[in-house]
Amino acid sequence: MFPLLFQIGPFPVHTYGLMIAIGFFVSVSMIRRLSQQSGLDPQKMADFAFWFLLVGFIGARSLFVITRWSDFAADPLAIFKIWEGGLVFFGGPLLAVPFGIWMVHRSKISGWKGIDIFLPPIAIAHAFGRLGCLAAGCCYGRPTDLPWAVRLNSELVDKAHRGVALHPVQLYEAVALTLLFAGLLWLFPRKKFDGQVGLSYLLAYPIVRSIIEEFRGDSVRGFVIDGFLSTSQFISLVIFLVALIALIWRVREVNEMRK
Repeated sequence: MFPLLFQIGPFPVHTYGLMIAIGFFVSVSMIRRLSQQSGLDPQKMADFAFWFLLVGFIGARSLFVITRWSDFAADPLAIFKIWEGGLVFFGGPLLAVPFGIWMVHRSKISGWKGIDIFLPPIAIAHAFGRLGCLAAGCCYGRPTDLPWAVRLNSELVDKAHRGVALHPVQLYEAVALTLLFAGLLWLFPRKKFDGQVGLSYLLAYPIVRSIIEEFRGDSVRGFVIDGFLSTSQFISLVIFLVALIALIWRVREVNEMRK
């Protein structure tokens, strides 16, 4: 756990903030690349990406603040201390995806083509974010005796779990997201129709997240059914079902167009 990477004079460089920044720039770079492959203006799409990712970040931070409102109510300025960690990923897509669809529709770009371009880079940005979580000590796992366990002492960790050997779920998810990102990049030039890549992400990530949740130990993430279905698993289920319905509808639409 390395919350503070280094310090330049009076200016601290927090690992979490640095990982978020790296993820942001890598994802914008990938959006430019995928836009060029799709025959769209890379610079215009990069400008869109800035706002898309910013809205997603605001959504992820807002959902985190909501889940820990009792803590932030006592110190509202802490809401802006993002370098200390604290994002709930699903808050990002829930706000950014509708915004992105509106944004590309306004610019007369196919929404299906848009999600193929914008969603895969989210996976790699998210992977960097999870590395930041590991450094900050948030979004931690449940106790384990496995040899690769980590011990965290952050204030973001429940007192009962501080210094205890825990599953490095942040690392598990970072690896899974990197593999998902690689798979989506492989699919992109081979896709049979616009929307296939974006919908594949929306189908795959909920599965990844639901599995990872089984190893999480932070109770603050909340439960819809106590001890059985976490809030993130519930959101995952909803997103998966919506994406599955959208995929079936899209395949039928494409087949009708090709007749």
